[in-house]
Amino acid sequence: MKRYSTAALVAGALAIAGGAVRAQDSELVVFDWAGYEDPEFFAAFVETHGAPPTFAFFGDEEEAFQKLRSGFRADLAHPCSQSVPKWIEAGLLKPLDTSRITLWDDLDPSFRDIPAFQKDGEYYFVPVDWGNTGLTYNTELLSEEDVASLQAFADPKHAGRVSIGDSVDDAYALAFLATGVKDWTTATDEQFKAASDFLRKVHPNVRAYWSDGASLAQLMQSGEVYLAWAWNETFSTMSYEGHPIAMKRDTEEGASSWVCGYAILADAPGSEDKAYDFINAWLEPRSAEYIVANWGYGHSNAAAMAEMSQEDLAAVGLETSENLRAGTLWQAPVPAELREKMIAEFELIKAGF
Repeated sequence: MKRYSTAALVAGALAIAGGAVRAQDSELVVFDWAGYEDPEFFAAFVETHGAPPTFAFFGDEEEAFQKLRSGFRADLAHPCSQSVPKWIEAGLLKPLDTSRITLWDDLDPSFRDIPAFQKDGEYYFVPVDWGNTGLTYNTELLSEEDVASLQAFADPKHAGRVSIGDSVDDAYALAFLATGVKDWTTATDEQFKAASDFLRKVHPNVRAYWSDGASLAQLMQSGEVYLAWAWNETFSTMSYEGHPIAMKRDTEEGASSWVCGYAILADAPGSEDKAYDFINAWLEPRSAEYIVANWGYGHSNAAAMAEMSQEDLAAVGLETSENLRAGTLWQAPVPAELREKMIAEFELIKAGF
């Protein structure tokens, strides 16, 4: 089985600072997370056009949003669900012609038809990849008892041995879950304060706020970090490489789930035909099989996912059950005012305030 290597992820992460990785097909520029330039995700595009698109990278969605607002131009971007309404309202996205998306009807409607992805009867977002953020730990250094609850992240005995993502959405997903909130779309001011207070308790324990799977894997492989709030990728990659790691979605408080995808940018300078070719390549069953087997993430093509072994899905942390669903905070879009408060408060927390 081919595995997307940690070395490749490191190379992708290092390319963030430099913007575009390598100019390939200049008629299509994709603004993306580091690592997603892997051509196995869009093999049909390369077969048709002879080269991959040109990629530029962002570290998080707020950075991407601000860069696009400042005039950076690309054709496609890869936001996640909670950011999409803000990008629509800012005029950054172009309505989709769903008749040009060949497998539109095969997409999981629970992702595809979220009202926040639509405006005036038109769709603006194609869900592609989904996964979980959950408690992930070194099984040689921590026991099941140590990680029964998300409160472990704030336990002073773990000072300097914890890592959570440098992502406002994942951080607050952890904090809301830990303080008893499963639906953050209706969070009150009091619940927001409690979640923020929890993150302030976690902060002294944090050795590093990870920005990509490669950096977190390095921290966990070295033993510097033994407890993390991490994506499926970390568990999938490290367990395949033989490291002592587990992902625990069934803590007392649960875990979180998210969906990301592609959107066509409103001022896209390149080829719209190639933008749709890229999306269609991503939605093919072979792309779904690749992301599950090699990254440990789910795919929005429900028809393709239904053909996969449930045992194989469980092996990469994609199993589902009523109990797991009941304990999941879905990272749905939150009201704009709350999201702006989350962004501002998280920056203060990371700075030690």
